[in-house]
Amino acid sequence: MPQHILIVEDELAIAETLIYAFNEAGFATSHHVLGSDAIVKLSNSQIDFVILDVGLPDMTGFDVCKQIRAISNVPILFLTARNHEIDRIVGLEIGADDYVTKPFSPREVVVRIKTILRRTEQISTKQSSQFVVDEIANRILYCGQYLDLTRYEFLLLKTLIKQPQRVYSRDQLMDLVWENAEDTLERTVDSHVKTLRAKLRKIDATSSAIVTHRGMGYSLLT
Repeated sequence: MPQHILIVEDELAIAETLIYAFNEAGFATSHHVLGSDAIVKLSNSQIDFVILDVGLPDMTGFDVCKQIRAISNVPILFLTARNHEIDRIVGLEIGADDYVTKPFSPREVVVRIKTILRRTEQISTKQSSQFVVDEIANRILYCGQYLDLTRYEFLLLKTLIKQPQRVYSRDQLMDLVWENAEDTLERTVDSHVKTLRAKLRKIDATSSAIVTHRGMGYSLLT
């Protein structure tokens, strides 16, 4: 599955240029003009990177970044027409990973994002080293042992592993894991989390890898 780039940009010509460059590089893309729409998209979809314009019609990119950081560690790159040092500093201080000033080379942006994604994946792999996902065989290694998982247990755990520390609501997990299943209920997520925890504790009795956030959902502890 290609990595998914979310582009939040109100200048259509710039957005279309980026979409073309990323599609040519093998990425999937989504585009939103409003920051509020982008936050909803990120909350309900698996996004691997966010390109965020500072000047948006409904809110500043800085405000969007703050809201994203409250729910996700997804890498963020700011795009802006501004060239003031203070804007670059603010963007990086509130959680952005990089900053590009307009006009820019789309190819350079693609290269920068590839570099950040490689670095992020290395960090994520190191943080989640107790888990190893075998995408080909659809199985997961935990503390050196393969887990005996059902299809949905595998998909659920893989989703949590992909973005450690991100809090997923039950609705989000239903959409991501049980996308094509019929007659599923919210308590299905709770039931699968319970069985997953039991299987993890068979290997490591002290395991607390899956964390419950009361009233919010679940995340994977790193």
